Amino acid sequence: MTKLSVNINKIATLRNARGSNLPNLLKVALDCERFGAQGITVHPRPDERHIRYQDVYDLKSLVKTEFNIEGYPSKNFIDLVCKVKPAQVTLVPDPPDALTSNAGWDTIKNKDFLKEVISDFKNNNIRVSVFVDTEIKNINNAVNTGTDRIELYTESYAKNYNDNREKAIASFTAAAIAANESGLGINAGHDLNLDNLNYFYKNIPSLLEVSIGHALVCDALYLGLENTIQMYLRQLKITE
Repeated sequence: MTKLSVNINKIATLRNARGSNLPNLLKVALDCERFGAQGITVHPRPDERHIRYQDVYDLKSLVKTEFNIEGYPSKNFIDLVCKVKPAQVTLVPDPPDALTSNAGWDTIKNKDFLKEVISDFKNNNIRVSVFVDTEIKNINNAVNTGTDRIELYTESYAKNYNDNREKAIASFTAAAIAANESGLGINAGHDLNLDNLNYFYKNIPSLLEVSIGHALVCDALYLGLENTIQMYLRQLKITE
């Protein structure tokens, strides 16, 4: 079964816009779980423009499904994750001022750095996933970093899906096969939505988890949060 992890960064962005506690981030996380989500994802950044470090501590004691913290492995981020000890940490290569994650790791160039960081997390019994593109060399060399999983960066798939979905998915299917052969688990995320999720799910062998935030929150404005989560979950079950 492919799990749905809901990224609640956009909820935090909305809350922070008025400096109050509306919407209540913790309640939304609990509601997502109650409505069927199998995980909660957060991406704290140094400027705390959406998720705050305190949010991460508060969520740890509340989240009963899989808690996934993603971010660039700066010293402060590493310290945070090792203190909170989530089920999973997802490492992204974006700098602190990036609007959103926009690239995968070069696992050859950054092998030694990633290997050291990942070792710290695994010593704390935290599963590790690293954000990668579909370059087979980056997937094959991810094994050498000690990571448990990769997360396929799916922006290009989403961008090209409407023009030619077979072409858009091809490199991702090949990447998934390479990951499976290397013994790596597969996660995916970025710009997946109700239109393109099912086709991705059906064409990625052994897909363990998708992390979806922006599109899901936007859909919830029109469809309601409970209904939206159920609709996303159905996309991860339809195989015909």
